[in-house]
Amino acid sequence: MFENIAWLNAAYQLVVFFVLLVLLKKFAFGPIIGMMQKREEHIANQITSAEKNREEAEKYLVEQREAIQTARAEAQSILANAKKISEQQTEEAIKSAKAEAERMKDIALAEIKREKEQAVSALREQVATLSVLVATKVIEKELDEKAQSKLIEDYLKEVGEDL
Repeated sequence: MFENIAWLNAAYQLVVFFVLLVLLKKFAFGPIIGMMQKREEHIANQITSAEKNREEAEKYLVEQREAIQTARAEAQSILANAKKISEQQTEEAIKSAKAEAERMKDIALAEIKREKEQAVSALREQVATLSVLVATKVIEKELDEKAQSKLIEDYLKEVGEDL
């Protein structure tokens, strides 16, 4: 089997094969492996960047949720404060209205009292005038003192019932 082999030709083919391997390694496999390493680094960088972006997005999401919770708490606080202020204003308005009604009542009572006093005063003047008229009539009739007193008392009782 090994007798028909041309050794020189086989050695030449082996040398050419090794030269071809060295040339392929230097010019083909080296740049291809370099490209593959660059591609691998690029993909690794993209994965790292994606993970970093995901972590930042999760952190941002947590911050946004906290901001929303804070905003909700502030809104609740504002609503509670507004309700409290509204209740205070309502109470103040009621107190003010009651005070105004009381003041108006006091003014009306004072006015009624003043008018009553004026009416009593006017009535007294009328009684005095009528008393003078009665006295004049009595004098004209020449009544005795008892009859005159009875006449004045009757008249005053009559006027007193009208009050």
